[in-house]
Amino acid sequence: MSDCKYGFGKIVDLDFDTAIERITAALKEEGFGILTQIDAQATLKTKLDVDILPYKILGACNPSLAHQAIQAEPSIGLLLPCNVLVRQDEAGAVHIEIMDPNAVLTLVDKPSIEALAATVREKLDRALSTL
Repeated sequence: MSDCKYGFGKIVDLDFDTAIERITAALKEEGFGILTQIDAQATLKTKLDVDILPYKILGACNPSLAHQAIQAEPSIGLLLPCNVLVRQDEAGAVHIEIMDPNAVLTLVDKPSIEALAATVREKLDRALSTL
């Protein structure tokens, strides 16, 4: 994922379902809850009858930090929650990739939001590092 300008992540030595459980628990330790889960594999099968490898998008939110962001910039909800992608590649490797709040929130161009994004990034880094 080194070429990605809007996210960071790593390949984990876990099966797909365990990776979801572990990143969810690690995010919880950093104050994030999962607001949404999008199962792209199931949705594309149902809607288009196509098969893809396991692919889930988790919408992670730290309520305290989200509240601060909304207070500073009411339209910030367009960029929330933090997406965490868990996907399996053709070789069977499981990837956990996280939207980089620094990259996305620079769109807002407010110093208070940029500082908040740095805090969010630290927490997300810590969660990922535990896997």
